[in-house]
Amino acid sequence: MNLSVVILAAGKGKRMKSLLPKVLHEALGRPMLQYTIDAVKPLKPQKTVVVIGNGAEAVKKRMNGEDHLSFVVQEKLLGTGDAVSTAKKELKKGTVLVLNGDCPLITTKTLKGLLTNHRRNKNVLSFLTFIDDSMPGYGRVLRDEKGRVTGIVEDKHATPEEKIKFKELNGGVYVMETDVLKHLDRIKMNSSSGEYYLTDIVGIVSRAGKRLEAYVCPAEEISGVNNREELYKISDIIKRRIIVKWMENGVTFIDPDTAFVHPSVTIGRDTVIYPNTYLEDKTRIGKNCVIYPGARISESVLGDGVTVKDNSLIEKSRVGNGSTIGPFAHLRPNSVIGRDVKIGNFVEVKKSNIGNGTKASHLTYLGDAVVGKDVNIGAGTITCNYDGKNKFTTVIENGVFIGSDSQLVAPVKIGKGAYVAAGATVTKDVPAGSLAISRSKQQNLVGWVKQKQLKAKGEKSSK
Repeated sequence: MNLSVVILAAGKGKRMKSLLPKVLHEALGRPMLQYTIDAVKPLKPQKTVVVIGNGAEAVKKRMNGEDHLSFVVQEKLLGTGDAVSTAKKELKKGTVLVLNGDCPLITTKTLKGLLTNHRRNKNVLSFLTFIDDSMPGYGRVLRDEKGRVTGIVEDKHATPEEKIKFKELNGGVYVMETDVLKHLDRIKMNSSSGEYYLTDIVGIVSRAGKRLEAYVCPAEEISGVNNREELYKISDIIKRRIIVKWMENGVTFIDPDTAFVHPSVTIGRDTVIYPNTYLEDKTRIGKNCVIYPGARISESVLGDGVTVKDNSLIEKSRVGNGSTIGPFAHLRPNSVIGRDVKIGNFVEVKKSNIGNGTKASHLTYLGDAVVGKDVNIGAGTITCNYDGKNKFTTVIENGVFIGSDSQLVAPVKIGKGAYVAAGATVTKDVPAGSLAISRSKQQNLVGWVKQKQLKAKGEKSSK
């Protein structure tokens, strides 16, 4: 079957009260339009055309990675009928699927079912409907006494009698043969709205005696988004779908209501996710991990058996098997943490490689560093990597011991097995097996405190 897809994404979305095009508003880190695109991909259409208008360049830019898309611009926003007419010249002969870019809950399964019924019954036009009295604003599907579809009336134009009699609502998802597209020119502009409604094509096809059918589907799937409250509700449904999927695959969520998992995230079996966690942007988490409350992990890869303790942030980084991060740790982009590493509380790592078995347990900054295996980083250690203009690298080889409150002024290299004494400021390379000390010699002034007190007492008496 030659299938083309038209996605309507030109609307202003006035009720969103935003300068951002409506279809680019995100549900769990992904634009609404992306959900629609992802739902139609498995159908393998020969062509997918996105009709854009408001914020056209912004939509193109955001969808830049979707090379299979074609874009057409609806210069004047004259309704859905005009939008499909704008796309008509891009479509191949065969079957056309038309759907909206602001309905992110539509599933591939439902679309496949619609297409299968359409083909099996040799319809020229098929569309999805639903029944839900709690959802206003949707067109009413009109049927005759034999139950045959005769048309659709928009909700704002429906009479009170029609609203009582006809409870079936239009879902805005259509499948039509390209021969139907020639009837788009017969759609008349609505006098009150100044728009051409694609819904009118249903009545035109019915009056022409052509075969058409409406198929009822779950109301949830074709719920559109017109304001931020609806966006929140849609996002919550998507979140629940995702979490249920991972629970079915062996992941434990202590409190599913407060965990947020993006659609692009993957999680291994027997991992435990605590409340108030955020797993974002293609993050991959291995098996048997524990993610404690308050953690946010974005665009990162965690191996098996990793523990992320409370209130830690991991961004665009990799963490090896068996490592522990946090609490209150920050892995900034391009950090690579080896196996069985400990990055403890209030430790920040930036653009650094940390070798297997290394420990930085607390109060440390490692920036632009290459750290070997089995290194001990004492509390308060800082790699001084920036001179105000350029960034420099610190190299710490295997088995090094860095004492507390040390400053390593890059570029500098600490050789294998070397020691850096506590409180040292290291500005030169330290040879392997050496001890680096950089601090003034300690002096103990015996009796100094008593002399100070006597002096203070004497000064007070003389006043």
